Amino acid sequence: MDTNKKCKALVVIPTYNEIENIPKIIPEILSQDEAIEVLIVDDNSPDGTANLVKDMQKEDSRIHLIERPAKLGLGTAYVAGFKYALKNGYDYVFEMDADFSHDPKALPILLEKAREYDLVIGSRYVSGVNVVNWPMGRLLLSYFANLYTRLVTGMPIRDATAGFKCYKRRVIESLELDSIRSNGYSFQIETNFKAWKKGFRICEVPIVFVDRRAGISKMSKKIVYEAAWMVWKLKLKSLFSKKV
Repeated sequence: MDTNKKCKALVVIPTYNEIENIPKIIPEILSQDEAIEVLIVDDNSPDGTANLVKDMQKEDSRIHLIERPAKLGLGTAYVAGFKYALKNGYDYVFEMDADFSHDPKALPILLEKAREYDLVIGSRYVSGVNVVNWPMGRLLLSYFANLYTRLVTGMPIRDATAGFKCYKRRVIESLELDSIRSNGYSFQIETNFKAWKKGFRICEVPIVFVDRRAGISKMSKKIVYEAAWMVWKLKLKSLFSKKV
């Protein structure tokens, strides 16, 4: 990429009932770098999240919105956001949560690393365990899920389920977005695995993950089970098919 060219970066944030967090997180994100813009992908939040975003759009052209008719899931929300990024010429695409579990101040760090690497992951486990305010049960589930994923797939990634990531455009272009069906943790595992298998350069940057300040967690048993199955699905497909 031409280093003299001004890059365009898009932070994609899926939302469902995040009206408490959105008016705080968006200004924080936009204050980090003038090249960064925000896309909210809202799943028809009953609390009026999308209407609040529309009001904020009147004040800042760097705020974008996709409204979806129902709660369709995290993975499809990111796919919609990725397609928007490709269509509108962004060079870098972030994944990020709305609830401040991912610190907006880390965005410039990930963006700088992405000039050298193709996929940069904000990792909770690359330098010890950097998680704040999680119950011990959830922390152990997350840690051992990542260990399990690493052992089964062979991916050299310590936090394969992380949702704070920065992709170069060419990685998004390679993912065959219409073929992705996974959600939650399994979406993160699948996209990481595909990027790794395609030979893209991947880097983990240590972050401190803080449990949400407001709102309700979207974690469920279904998400966990889907991720456990996805690990084997990806492993078997890579063994018996040239196409990842």
